[in-house]
Amino acid sequence: MKVQNRSRKRKGGKVHKNSSPSSSTPTGDGHSKLSGVNQSSASKNAISKTKKASSFLDKMKARLSGGHFRMLNEKLYTCSGDEALNYFKENPDLFNVYHAGYQEQMLHWPEQPVNIITKWLKDHSPSLVVADFGCGDGRLARSVKNKVWSLDLVANDPSVIACDMSNTPLLSLSVDVAVFCLSLMGTDYPSYIQEARRVLKPRGWLLIAEVKSRLDPNTGGADPNKFLKAICELGFTIESKDFSNKMFALFYLKKKEKQNSVDKEISWPELKPCIYKRR
Repeated sequence: MKVQNRSRKRKGGKVHKNSSPSSSTPTGDGHSKLSGVNQSSASKNAISKTKKASSFLDKMKARLSGGHFRMLNEKLYTCSGDEALNYFKENPDLFNVYHAGYQEQMLHWPEQPVNIITKWLKDHSPSLVVADFGCGDGRLARSVKNKVWSLDLVANDPSVIACDMSNTPLLSLSVDVAVFCLSLMGTDYPSYIQEARRVLKPRGWLLIAEVKSRLDPNTGGADPNKFLKAICELGFTIESKDFSNKMFALFYLKKKEKQNSVDKEISWPELKPCIYKRR
């Protein structure tokens, strides 16, 4: 009887030992969970590497785009309007590169002059005919009810007229408002203003927005008084000027009712190129 009892205890002990849940041998379900964790970790690492590569490529594209813009911007400021027109005729895609870079630069400005000019037009009669010299993407025309002649070096839109700003197809004395919004870029910029004088009606408005540094003698820019004096000698009167904005100056002039022939040579100040720094 004693032997039988010991035998039962051993068997009982063995059964108890084998049924213990604390076994260190991993089950098939454990392998599956571990494999899932490893796959998830690998997947996250792959996604992270992809994002880093994508971010690097985006930065490189932005640098290349910025470099192209700075090159084109400098060229437009240091060549004549006719040279710029021929350049973009040969390389029309570069015009899009330039304006993409221009829009990127404008994002850093607290206020854009085109918005102020748009408001000015909305405060006046919608019957006024406008000529937008150097219209870019034609934003001004889309923002007002006025008839707007959109003029630029390349016509990426059917509403834009491609031409040299000194030689537009507009009829003489056909426009009420001529606008130059950061577009007096060529070395022959006086010829652009002369063209505006030709197409403007008597008492027509000339609105000019210009980068402030180009009209700051302290930083190598032109004297704004000499700039305005030259325009007045061409046949305009100053209605108002605004230097309150940090980035640009605004000038509102009117064409004189009676125009005298411009016999004497006008002394136009040189406007220094506006070169954007690398960010």
